[in-house]
Amino acid sequence: MSRDELGHRVKAIKFMLTCKQASKLISQSLDRPLSLSGRVKLRFHLFICDACTRFNKQLAQLRTAMHVMRQDTENDSAIELPSDAKVRITQTVASKHH
Repeated sequence: MSRDELGHRVKAIKFMLTCKQASKLISQSLDRPLSLSGRVKLRFHLFICDACTRFNKQLAQLRTAMHVMRQDTENDSAIELPSDAKVRITQTVASKHH
C-alpha cells in the first residue's frame, strides 16, 4: 500500500462515525440544525447502518406523536390546570430567576 493510499484510508476512517456518535447527532438534530460536516457524516453513517437508520426513524415517529399529543392537549378545553398547580409553577419559576 502506498503512502497516498494509506493517507486516504486514514482520512476515511476519521470521517466515519461510530453508532454512539451517530445516535448523539440524531438526537441533537431534533433540537438544532447540524453543521454541514455533521449532516454529511450522519447521512453516510445512516446509508451503511440499518440499526441507526431504525433509531432515526423511531425518534422521528416519537417526535411526531409528541407533537400531535401536544396539539390535542392544548386544543382540549376540558383539560385545565388546577389553580394550586399554577401557583406552585409560578413560585418555582420565580425562585429560579432570583
